[in-house]
Amino acid sequence: MSTYTFQRGIALPIMLIMLAVMMVSSIYLLRASTSTTLTTSNLAYDAALTKAADAGLHAGFTYLRNLATKADLLADQPAAGYVATLSPAWTASTPNFWLGSLTLPADGDGNRVEYVIHRMCNFAGPFDANNNKCQTTSPRPGTTGPRALGETLRVDAPNLASAPQLHYVVTARVFGPRGGSVVTQAVIMKGP
Repeated sequence: MSTYTFQRGIALPIMLIMLAVMMVSSIYLLRASTSTTLTTSNLAYDAALTKAADAGLHAGFTYLRNLATKADLLADQPAAGYVATLSPAWTASTPNFWLGSLTLPADGDGNRVEYVIHRMCNFAGPFDANNNKCQTTSPRPGTTGPRALGETLRVDAPNLASAPQLHYVVTARVFGPRGGSVVTQAVIMKGP
């Protein structure tokens, strides 16, 4: 007669627990690497949109640089995306901010760039007219003027003895084909 001892199988439950832990760990690693890939992809897309928005900034700068006569800057120029005023209450998210803007043709990636140029004055017309407050800066170094460079950055600063430089804000926003959008701005200083 033989005697049998009853043995309990402890190896099977331990192996099942280890297998479950390994499966959960692999799912977590897979999700972590997918999240990293998506984050990297979104950052690259955002950088591409920012570069596309530079086309709008360049178009606004080119208009201001190549302007035939400075008298054109006293009033709105809708064909150029130029607005002679900028309300202090407006931001790039205000719908009125974009009135008078221009939209460039879509680029090769399907990005649509819209830009607008604002003169930082309360009213259209000459910058030194009564009650017209414009953002001005003293002339560049090497030109005549009684004030130091950067001294007249206040909106309510008195007029300079020599012609100051007026501030113009070029704002561009881009709408990407995947629904992303980016807004960029540049301040340009130009004499009146």
